[in-house]
Amino acid sequence: MAPSAMTRWTKSLSDAQPVSYWLDDPGRPRAEPALTADEQCDLLVVGGGYSGLWTALIAKERDPDRDVVLVEGREAGWAASGRNGGFCAASLTHGLANGLSRWPGEIAKLEELGARNLDEIEAAVKRYSIDCDFERTGEIDVATQPHQLTELREMYEETARHGLAGGSELLDADAVRAHVDSPTFLGGLWDREGVALLNPAKLAWGLKRACLEKGVRVYEHTPALRLVSSGAGMAVRTPYGRIRARQVALATNIFPSLVKRVRAYTVPVYDYALMTEPLTEEQLAAIGWKNRQGLGDSANQFHYFRLSADNRILWGGYDAIYPFGGKLRAEHDDRPETYAKLAGHFFTCFPQLEGVRFTHAWGGAIDTCSRFSAFFGTAHGGRVAYAAGYTGLGVGATRFGADVMLDLLSGERTERTSLEMVRTKPLPFPPEPFAWTGVALTKWSLARADENGGRRNLWLKTMDKLGLGFDS
Repeated sequence: MAPSAMTRWTKSLSDAQPVSYWLDDPGRPRAEPALTADEQCDLLVVGGGYSGLWTALIAKERDPDRDVVLVEGREAGWAASGRNGGFCAASLTHGLANGLSRWPGEIAKLEELGARNLDEIEAAVKRYSIDCDFERTGEIDVATQPHQLTELREMYEETARHGLAGGSELLDADAVRAHVDSPTFLGGLWDREGVALLNPAKLAWGLKRACLEKGVRVYEHTPALRLVSSGAGMAVRTPYGRIRARQVALATNIFPSLVKRVRAYTVPVYDYALMTEPLTEEQLAAIGWKNRQGLGDSANQFHYFRLSADNRILWGGYDAIYPFGGKLRAEHDDRPETYAKLAGHFFTCFPQLEGVRFTHAWGGAIDTCSRFSAFFGTAHGGRVAYAAGYTGLGVGATRFGADVMLDLLSGERTERTSLEMVRTKPLPFPPEPFAWTGVALTKWSLARADENGGRRNLWLKTMDKLGLGFDS
C-alpha cells in the first residue's frame, strides 16, 4: 500500500469515535439498580449478554412460576452483545464446513436445530415487540481470489451431497456484482435463508425488557465474585450481598468462569470494526447494494460487512488479536493500527466510495475455543450449567445455548443434550507461553495461506489432524 494512499484513507478516520456505534444510542435504557442485600431464587443467571438474557427469558417461558434472578457486572449488552456486527446466523457450528468436519454424523440434525432456532429468534422479536431492525436478508460469502472461488464451489457441492444446499445459490462474478458491486468480487455463495441482520444492542436491550416484563429480577452493576455450594443449592457472592439459588446458569462467556476448570477452554480474541457515515442515494447506487444481504469474504483473515438501518456500512474483521497471557484489558478495545488497515481494505473493496468518512471505530474481546463453536457442561452435581466458546457467532447460537443449559439443569435427556456436540468438549488451550506462540504461528500461517492460493503449510495441516481446525 503506497504511503500516499494510506494517508488519504486514514483521513477518513479523523472524526471516528472509539465506541461501538450500536451502543452510542441516546435511546439506551437506564441501568437497573445494583443488588444491595441478600437474595434467594430458584434460578440465578450470571451474565447479562445474549446468553444470560435468553436463559432467563426462556426459563420464565418454560415455567412462569420459576423465580429467576439475573446479575450483570456492568450493564446488559455492554460487551460482545453490543459490539458485534449484528449477523444472526442459523449455524450452531460456526459454519457448515466446521460442522461437517467435526460432527458429520449429526450435521443434518444440527442444521435443522439451527434453522429452528433462528425462526424462534424471529418469532420472539415479534412476540415481544423488540425493535432491533431485524431483516432476514441472508449472507453472501464472496471470493476475492481464484482459489476462493474453487473452494466456494466445492463447499456448495459438498452441501448438496448432504442435502443441505436448498437455500444456497452459487453466483458467478456478474451475478454477485449485480447484488453488490466491487471490482474485487469474483463470485460468491449466497445463503438465502440462514442469516438475519439486526441491531445487536437493541436486541440485548429488548431482551432485558422482556425479562423484566416476565418477572425476572435484574440487577446490573452487580459482579458475581464467587460461587460455592450452599446446602442443597448454590450461593453466589456479590459486592453487597449473597444470592442463594437452587440452580445457577453461567453465561459469562469470555469473562473468567466461576467454575475454574472451564477457564482453560477459552481464550479472548480481540475483533475490530468501523462504521461509515450514512451513504447518500448516489453512493448507494454506485455500489448497487439493493437486497441488503450481509457479506463476508472467503479469506482466512476475513472481513464481514453489512448495511445498517440508516444505510451506513459496518466493516469489520481481518485482524484477530490475541494478547499474551489472555488477559482482558480495556486498552485492547481501541487499536488505531487496525483501524487504519481496515480503512485501506474498505476503499480497496469499494473505490467508488472514495471520500466517505467513518464515524465510529471500536473493538472488543470475543471468546473462542479450539473447535470454534460453543461447548456446554454442568458442575456441582448438576446444580450449575454453563455454555461458552461461541467464537463470534453467538448472536443466534446463544439462544440455542440457553435451551441447552436449561435442559442440562432439568436433568432430562432431550434432542439437544443427546447431541455429540453437547456431550463433548474442545481441547483446552495450553499454558503460556505455548498458547501465545501457537496462536501467533497459526495467524501467520493463515496469512501465508491467503497469499499462496489457499495452500496450508505443515503447521496448519498438523492442526487439522489434531482436530483443532484453524480455518477461520
